[in-house]
Amino acid sequence: MLSLFFGLLVRSLLSREALLLENLALRQQITVLRLKRLQPRFRTSDRFFWMLLRRVWPEWKNALILVKPG
Repeated sequence: MLSLFFGLLVRSLLSREALLLENLALRQQITVLRLKRLQPRFRTSDRFFWMLLRRVWPEWKNALILVKPG
């Protein structure tokens, strides 16, 4: 319950644009996970999406769930 409260507090302080970009990034990862594969793999279009998102949104690393950059 406490983590939910802090998550809500942080989200309320983010700009609307950042929240929309994070939502878009998380939805893209859900799409990759829905593919019928044992191990999810990024396609060329997925890689292009993340390259574009990286240029537009400085907090892109925080939205990654499938892969954490090293």
